[in-house]
This record gives sequence, structure tokens and C-alpha cells, in this order.
Amino acid sequence: MLRIALFLGTNLAILIVASITFRILGIDQYLMSSGMGNMQGLLIFCFLFGMGGSFVSLLISKWMAKRSMGVQVIEQPHNAGEQWLLSTVKELADKAGIGMPEVGIFQSDAPNAFATGWKKDDALVAVSTGLLQRMNKDEVKAVLGHEIGHVANGDMVTLALIQGVVNAFVMFFARIIGSFVDRAIFKNENGHGIGYFIATIFAEVVLGILASTIVFWFSRRREFRADQAGAELVSPAAMASALARLKDTYDQPSELEGELVAFGIRGEGKLSALFASHPPLDVRIEALRQRYGSRV
Repeated sequence: MLRIALFLGTNLAILIVASITFRILGIDQYLMSSGMGNMQGLLIFCFLFGMGGSFVSLLISKWMAKRSMGVQVIEQPHNAGEQWLLSTVKELADKAGIGMPEVGIFQSDAPNAFATGWKKDDALVAVSTGLLQRMNKDEVKAVLGHEIGHVANGDMVTLALIQGVVNAFVMFFARIIGSFVDRAIFKNENGHGIGYFIATIFAEVVLGILASTIVFWFSRRREFRADQAGAELVSPAAMASALARLKDTYDQPSELEGELVAFGIRGEGKLSALFASHPPLDVRIEALRQRYGSRV
């Protein structure tokens, strides 16, 4: 969930800053002029900047993750645990055919991990202190294999492409809504007054949140592939055991419940399911059992 949340948050912030900049420079007023040709120009413009905003988010994803999560990158291991972590990630990266990622640890009681980065050979893999404390080495290794799988499968790049297309339509329809509101409610014949600006920003936020369900759907699909990667790189039994350990953690009422909901690991109801970045753990474990049978 962390890599998705950081990516979406950064992406939305970039879109809002871009909208304010367009307003100041008068670009919106020009593109929203009457005529089908300008509407086509607006769509092309939104596509270019939507894709651009998405890929800027991707390019700075490692930096954002380190800053926001307080990730301590292991440059030189200070103990046997850090040495094992580096060696294990190196082993898994070699097996997956990718370059050695940066490896880091962040403070959190919740068992969690994430991988991010703009290309396969320049990634970051980080684990929480809670993960290292609550899982055995085979389970931690399976989780690392899962995260390496995200990198090897190019999930962040594919996510950026999908988000870029989503951005384009969010920007386009937000400007259509903004122009309509300015004309119909604020009675501005040109449709480019303060009502347009406020309505456009508001529409971008609302449409951006609603459109994020597409990104979350994609994320849920890719989790199954990452689970498969963890099973292939380590073992199906270790991957299933790691998922079961995580399930046991949130099945027991504790101070971790809020964190697990925030990470997209736990959530109830149809609305929560739409905004969940991960499928239910029972479903993921069952998918491994169906694929690997007695090896789980």
C-alpha cells in the first residue's frame, strides 16, 4: 500500500500545482476557448501533462519514500541482521535478473514492506522493523521476494502509464466541469472566471480520488503476480506462511489495527474493497494453494 499511496499523493499534488500554474499563465483560458479544434487541443494538452505528472511522480518515488517513511538505507551493515538483509536481497535480485536495489529499514510496529523506483535496476526495497520482529527468516525472505517481484515485473512503470491516462481524463473533464460551473452558476459568459478555477481544482481532487479506484484495481491484480514471484524465488510454502502470519497479526485485536487498515491490508465493506491496494489475504493464500498444491 505504501508505494501506491505515496505515488498517488505525489501525483495528485503535481496535478494541482500544474492547474494553478496553468491558471496563472492563462493556458486554461486559451485552451478552453470555443470550438471543437480547441477541445481536441485541450485533450492532447491534458494527455501530455497527465503523463508528464505521472512520470515525475515515478522519478521522485524513491526520494519521496525515503523522506516520508524515514527509511534508513543500509550503506554499510552494522550488524548480522542488516548483513543478512543485504545478502538476501542481492541473492533474490540476481535470481530475478535485476540490478541490486537499495535496501532500507523504516520504523513501524506493523509488518510491512514496499518496493519503488523508476526502473528495474534503480529500485528501493524497504522493510519495517515490525516485519523483521514478527516474521521468521524464511517468511521475511518470501516478502522480499514478493517485493523484488514487483520490481522485476515493472509494476511501478506500468502503474505510471495507467495513472498517466487517468490523469489526462481527470484534467480534461475537470476543466469541462469548471467551465460549466463558471457559466451556469457564476454567470461568467467566458467561463474562465474565479468560479472556473475553484471548480476545476475541486473537480480534479474528487475525480482524482474516484479514478484512483482504477489504479487500486490494477494494484490488486499485480499482487497475485508478486506473490507468485515470491513463491518462485523462495518457496510457495514460505510465501503462504508469510501471508498467514500477516493474517494472524490483523486477526488478533491490537494497537496495529489502524495501521493495517491504512496500509490497505485490512478493510471491510464494498467501498473499502474498491480502495484496497491488496486483495484479501485469504484469497491470496488460496491462489497459491491452487497454483502450487501440496507445495504450499
